[in-house]
Amino acid sequence: MRAVQVTEFGGPEVLTPVELPDPVAGPGEVLIDVERVGVNYADTHQAENSYLAPSKLPLVPGGEVVGTSGGRRVVALLNGGGGYAEKAVAPEATTFPVPDGVDDLAALSMLVQGTTAWVLLKKNAHLEPGESVVVHAAAGGVGTIAVQLAKAWGAGRVIATASSDEKRALALELGADVAIDSRAEDMTAALIEANGGRRVDVVLDMVGGTTTDGSIAALAPFGRLAFYGMAGRESPKPVELRSLLGHSTTISGMWLPHVFRLPGNVFGTALTDLFDLALAGKLKAIAGGEYALADARAAHEALRSRKTVGKLLLDPGK
Repeated sequence: MRAVQVTEFGGPEVLTPVELPDPVAGPGEVLIDVERVGVNYADTHQAENSYLAPSKLPLVPGGEVVGTSGGRRVVALLNGGGGYAEKAVAPEATTFPVPDGVDDLAALSMLVQGTTAWVLLKKNAHLEPGESVVVHAAAGGVGTIAVQLAKAWGAGRVIATASSDEKRALALELGADVAIDSRAEDMTAALIEANGGRRVDVVLDMVGGTTTDGSIAALAPFGRLAFYGMAGRESPKPVELRSLLGHSTTISGMWLPHVFRLPGNVFGTALTDLFDLALAGKLKAIAGGEYALADARAAHEALRSRKTVGKLLLDPGK
C-alpha cells in the first residue's frame, strides 16, 4: 500500500511517501480501507516527537481516518498512528459508524475537533447560559466548531480571535459576536474591551505563550481557561496557585485520549450529539483544504504556518 512514513524526527520535511506492506488487524481491531485522513496539529508534534505520547521510529503518522470496513462506512481513532496510508488498523472500541448524510469532511471534523470542542465546553468550562466565551484560533478546526457550539448552547457573548480579516469574517459568519486580531499587543485589554468592558468567563486556548498569559489575566471571578494545545510552540508563563485567588479563576488542561477513561460513553455521546447537529444543519464543518497523500508535507507546512482554516484532509486515492 502507499503510505507516508517518518524515519527521523523533524518538521514537515521528514514526511516521506513510501510503499509498505498492508497492515493486519489483530484481536479487537478492524482493517479500514481509507477514503480520507484527518490532518491535525497532533500529527506535527508526532513527527517531531514533541507530542504528549512519545513517538517511536519508524512511524506512519495520522490518528484518524474515515473509510469502509466490512461493508460499513466508519470513522476511527487509531492507536499510535498509521493513518497516512491507503489502509489502516483501528481498535473496534474507537471505530464508529458514520450516519447517512454525513460526508467525509463532516465525519472527520466531528471525530477529533468536534469532540474536543464539546468536551472543552461541557467538561472543562462547564459553560452556563449567558456566559462569555473566548475562542482562540477561531477559524481553525476546533475553533470553528467551538464557536458554533458555544452559540448554540446559550453563550451570552462569543469572542473569536484570529490572525486575518478573512479568518475573523469566517468566525463572525459562524456565529461569533465579535472577532478580534489574535496578534493584539495587549490581549488582556483586547478581550475585556471585546466583552463590553467586562472580564470574560470562559477561554478556550490552544495557542500558548503571551496569548495564554493575557487570557488568564482577563478572566472574571470564577472564570475558566481550558488549555488544549500549544500551536504557537511557546510555553506560557508558569502560574502560581496563589495568583488564582485574585479572581477565583480555574485553569484546566484537556487531552482527548483521557476522555475514554471517564465513566460512561462520553466520547460516543459527544460524537452522536455532533452528528445529530450536523444532520440537522445546525453545525457546519469547514473545509481547510484537501491534499494528495504524497503531499502530506505540504499539508503540514500549511497547518504549521497557521494560515489555514477548518479541517485539512489527505486523500489516499490521489
